Amino acid sequence: MATKHINVTVNGTPNEVLVDSTWTLLETLRDGLGLTGTKEGCSNGNCGACTVLMDGMTACSCLVLAAEADGREVTTVEGLETGGKLSPVQDAFVKEGGLQCGFCTPGFLVSTTFLLDRIPNPTEDEIRLNLAGNLCRCTGYDKIVKAVQRAAGS
Repeated sequence: MATKHINVTVNGTPNEVLVDSTWTLLETLRDGLGLTGTKEGCSNGNCGACTVLMDGMTACSCLVLAAEADGREVTTVEGLETGGKLSPVQDAFVKEGGLQCGFCTPGFLVSTTFLLDRIPNPTEDEIRLNLAGNLCRCTGYDKIVKAVQRAAGS
């Protein structure tokens, strides 16, 4: 198998990683860099558990080849906190109980961060529409919506 060195900035830290040509960004984050917050759910881009920000846009890391991340900026769920303090989105999910098993939570946190950066005070319909790519089997979504509303200050 062919390997390649890629240079990718993850959560503000530049990294040079040797990756197999078949690795996804998800595999690179988890296995190459030890960042296990991003979860592998469906492996086909349908569940959103592996959502990260790549150059400021959401991406399903299971669908991005590692080589495509060369020279890019990636933010994972681990990159949302600052100085050991939860981000407002993370804090709102905790306070509203917007998580249960926690498997889907990293993807929801990243997607919510992206949403609130674009629409600071979204309506409930905008929240549900913008988070439709993230699936949860435990919460029924109401607490997730309340958490997003809390994070937005609405």
